[in-house]
Amino acid sequence: MMRTQCLLGLRTFVAFAAKLWSFFIYLLRRQIRTVIQYQTVRYDILPLSPVSRNRLSQVKRKILVLDLDETLIHSHHDGVLRPTVRPGTPPDFILKVVIDKHPVRFFVHKRPHVDFFLEVVSQWYELVVFTASMEIYGSAVADKLDNSRSILKRRYYRQHCTLELGSYIKDLSVVHSDLSSIVILDNSPGAYRSHPGTGDGDNAIPIKSWFSDPSDTALLNLLPMLDALRFTADVRSVLSRNLHQHRLW
Repeated sequence: MMRTQCLLGLRTFVAFAAKLWSFFIYLLRRQIRTVIQYQTVRYDILPLSPVSRNRLSQVKRKILVLDLDETLIHSHHDGVLRPTVRPGTPPDFILKVVIDKHPVRFFVHKRPHVDFFLEVVSQWYELVVFTASMEIYGSAVADKLDNSRSILKRRYYRQHCTLELGSYIKDLSVVHSDLSSIVILDNSPGAYRSHPGTGDGDNAIPIKSWFSDPSDTALLNLLPMLDALRFTADVRSVLSRNLHQHRLW
């Protein structure tokens, strides 16, 4: 009897220790991910020279259209864990939404440096969210990324897209009629191609899809280009020269 009780006690202790160890590993992974994602980065915003200020005064303020999924964030919902997300990787935030009368939880991971990226580019551009996701989900994600800074006020969702051959196409003329001042950052070339009256991606900056790589620096790498692009009279005069990049992603 005593031996049985000892065995039960030992099993209980081992089970408790295993749970405690799993919780410790979870916290450690979360801390490491936080350190990597929010490591100190610098992109010095220097005062503009008189020549640069004069140039900006002669051109229109540009609009930067931002996709969400796999561009700024990656998410998965209850019961679905994609192999691209390492099991046990903690999300940056969890969204609880109701879709077709069913509550759904989305576990959202932010692309490394996305907060810094948004903080910087919001000083240069009017930021617009344009996602093919449903509004109830896209709006909640945008709220989290905005973080009460009022930098993502204009938003477009699935209902603003055009459905063509099963794909949702983002018509940039919905955002603004003057396409010379619009730039779209999207991981899916199919989402912005073949707009009536536009070239093949003339307004687009391609970016690789992101799922979970904590060392990703794609958003940081775009800052010099976006900094320079705001001085152009027509963004298409620059972006149309890089159409070959759209075949690389």
